[in-house]
Amino acid sequence: MHILTVAGREIKMGFRNAWTYSFLLLLTIFLITVLLMETFVGNIEGYTNRTGSIMNMTLYLLPLITLLLGGFSASVEKENGQWGLLATYPITSHQFLIGKWLGLVVILLTILFFSFGITGIITVLFGKEISLQTLLFFWGFSILLAIVYLSIATLIGAIAKNRWQALIGAITVWFVTVVIWPLLMISSMSMLPSYQLVQPTLQILTLANPAELIRVFAIVRMGAGSMFGATYHEWITWVQGSSGLMTFIGIISAWIIISLGIGGWLWKRGEQNGTS
Repeated sequence: MHILTVAGREIKMGFRNAWTYSFLLLLTIFLITVLLMETFVGNIEGYTNRTGSIMNMTLYLLPLITLLLGGFSASVEKENGQWGLLATYPITSHQFLIGKWLGLVVILLTILFFSFGITGIITVLFGKEISLQTLLFFWGFSILLAIVYLSIATLIGAIAKNRWQALIGAITVWFVTVVIWPLLMISSMSMLPSYQLVQPTLQILTLANPAELIRVFAIVRMGAGSMFGATYHEWITWVQGSSGLMTFIGIISAWIIISLGIGGWLWKRGEQNGTS
């Protein structure tokens, strides 16, 4: 019950926050612009260069929005003293962070629902065809990114003492996992002493980055796994296998549980040390 109470409180606060509607407007404008530009080239169906570019552009914007929204939401509780009041009630740090995460998930799902819905309507009004399956694919892709990065954002908020630290942490995580990740992977491959280590290293690095994991899984599920080459042959096999989806859900769930678990532990530890 404590978790649901915190989640309900977070939802009410979130929909009263101007940032929520700013992110909704920004994401909607972004999606409309990208889809209209891409559909001028032709219909979007399956995985093509056009769908790949839309996916990559979504990969750049959505994690940043999620990290900022989640990081600020958690850190501001310390900064304005709200947590000091809430701590007088019988609620643990883990219950508090899980409740905030659930509330923010509802807010982000609402933002994505309206953004993709409005985008789909406007795209049709402009006479540009886009299949419902493709639109749902991008919606599901965005949801996965949002819920995983939201758990990381909650961890950042648990570590940060104020909004400025949360801002720095959010931008750092976004920059490393999204912007310079390809360069980091190439650099890591070049330093390996043996070619036999390339495939296992790639697999470990992919699992270590939720953005890359979701991107690879989505592309393989769309039938374009061959673009990754022989190095990802095992990934293509298990993703397309009967247990591929369940394994992927398990990995994503592990990311969420570990992030929230560590966040709750650090929050409690900081409180005990008088740093929260």
